[in-house]
Amino acid sequence: GREPAPGAVTCGSVLKLLNTRHSVRLHSHEVKYGSGSGQQSVTGVEASDDANSYWRIRGKSDSSCQRGTPVKCGQAIRLTHVNTGKNLHTHHFPSPLSNNQEVSAFGDDGEGDDLDFWIVQCSGTYWEREDAVRFRHVGTEVFLSITGEQYGHPIRGQREVHGMPAANHHNYWKAMEGVFIKPSLDPAKHDEL
Repeated sequence: GREPAPGAVTCGSVLKLLNTRHSVRLHSHEVKYGSGSGQQSVTGVEASDDANSYWRIRGKSDSSCQRGTPVKCGQAIRLTHVNTGKNLHTHHFPSPLSNNQEVSAFGDDGEGDDLDFWIVQCSGTYWEREDAVRFRHVGTEVFLSITGEQYGHPIRGQREVHGMPAANHHNYWKAMEGVFIKPSLDPAKHDEL
């Protein structure tokens, strides 16, 4: 197979995701929704240096996405919020502001359920760091989106993150700051001198 570009996003990488239309980063924190599922809320924040905006890239199972393996376009992944150990999740609850589909953070220590799976939609072979990509939810087929609605107290100015059925310019995301594990097609292989 083709060697992955050095800029491929790999399993095990920890990164921030920027919504390219609204210039906010995907974020979560120990604030629960007051409506809908009552689960941990997921928002978009403008600050680039917020420690609660880091997500770890994982496979549907840990064995399906070993550390350092490049993520393929079309692959299903989990996005685990680093600071709380919950997975990016969506389900048939209305989102609080726009009445789209609620996106929450769910599970314990990185283990939730099969509504935590998202397909990376991109154009080449691998998800490259410079690509704007979409995340389509496996279970409900919505796209991870932001359309600009802002929360008031207690998370004033943060944007609503939700799921939308349509692919459009509100659901493009780009890998930003992070710790990128160097790509390797065979993580078990060690280079010998």
